[in-house]
Amino acid sequence: MSTGGHDVITTRDRYRGCLLGGAVGDALGAGIEFASLAEIRSQHGPAGVTGYVPCYGRSGAITDDTQMTLFTAEGLLRARRGDDVIGAVWQAYQRWLLTQGPAPAGRGADGWLIGQEFLHHPRSPGLTCLSALEDGQPGTAVEAVNNSKGCGGVMRVAPAGLAGVDSFALGCQAAALTHGHPSGYLAAGAFAQMVGDVVRGRTLADAAAGALAAVSEAPGGNEVSAALARAMITAAEGPPSTEAMCALGEGWVAEEALAVAVYCALTAGGFRSGVLLAVNHGGDSDSTGAICGNLLGASLGATGIDADLLGGLEGRDVITQVADDLYDVFAEGREPSSRRYPG
Repeated sequence: MSTGGHDVITTRDRYRGCLLGGAVGDALGAGIEFASLAEIRSQHGPAGVTGYVPCYGRSGAITDDTQMTLFTAEGLLRARRGDDVIGAVWQAYQRWLLTQGPAPAGRGADGWLIGQEFLHHPRSPGLTCLSALEDGQPGTAVEAVNNSKGCGGVMRVAPAGLAGVDSFALGCQAAALTHGHPSGYLAAGAFAQMVGDVVRGRTLADAAAGALAAVSEAPGGNEVSAALARAMITAAEGPPSTEAMCALGEGWVAEEALAVAVYCALTAGGFRSGVLLAVNHGGDSDSTGAICGNLLGASLGATGIDADLLGGLEGRDVITQVADDLYDVFAEGREPSSRRYPG
C-alpha cells in the first residue's frame, strides 16, 4: 500500500495514527458486528456501511476493543520501564474490568484512565476476557488459563508494538493473560511485531513478512503462520475484494482476525477504503476493523486518517493523549506523567 505522498510521517504521528486508526476501525464495525453480510448490504446498500452506524447511543462509539487497548497502554506506562511489565498490564486489565459494572466491595482503582466516563460502559465485552479476569489468575503460555484462541487477545495489543522492546514476546505475553491457546497469543505477538516495525518506518508488506518469519519459528505457530501466509498471498493475487477477504475467515478467532486485517491493510488504497473493507463482512467486524485500523494508522500516521472519521470518534482526545504518552515514554525516553500513571 502506498502512503499516497512524499511527506515525511513523524514517529509521533504514527503513534497517534496507530491508536486513533484502531479506534476508528473499531467504531466503524461496532454497529454491524453481529450482522451477516447479506443483512449489512440489505440495510446499508450494496457497498455496506460507508461511515459510522449509530450504536450504543451515539455515532462513532468505540467498543471493548479500544477500551482494552487503552488499558494495555496504561499498564505499559505504569510499569515504568522495567518493573513487572506484564503484571502491570494484568492490573490494568483488572481496572478495565471495574469499568464494566459496579465495582465489587473492597476493590478500588486509581489513575487517570479509569476516571474517563466514556470508558465506563459495557460494549459487548468478550466472555473469555471477562471470565479470565474475574477468576483472578493471570495466564502465561506455559500455564494457560484456558484453551481459547478468540480474537480478544490480539485486538488489544497494538500498544505492545509501541513500547520499544521485544514486541513479539510482549504481545504474546499480554494476550496469554486471558487466552491460552497458542493461536490466541501468537497472533497477538505477530500483530504487535507488525505494529512495531511499521511505526519504525517499514512497509506493511515487509512487516507482515517479518511477523510471518517470527511466528513460523514459534512452537504451536502453524495455524497463525498458515493464516498470515494465506492473507499475504491473497493480497498479492489481485485487487481487494470482499469475497477474497471472506475466504480468510470471519475473525472470531485470533488467526482469522489477523489474516483479515492484514489482507485489508495490504490491499488498501487509503485509510478509509482499507478499514471499510475490513468491517463489511459477516464476522467480528469491530475487531478486524480495529486491527486493520491500527496497522493503517501506524503506516499513514494520524494525518492520513480521514478528518470526518476522526471528528466523530468517541474519546478522540483521550486516545490521542495516550498515544502521545506512549511516544514520550518509549520513543523519547521521558518519564510518564505521575498524575496520569501513578507507579
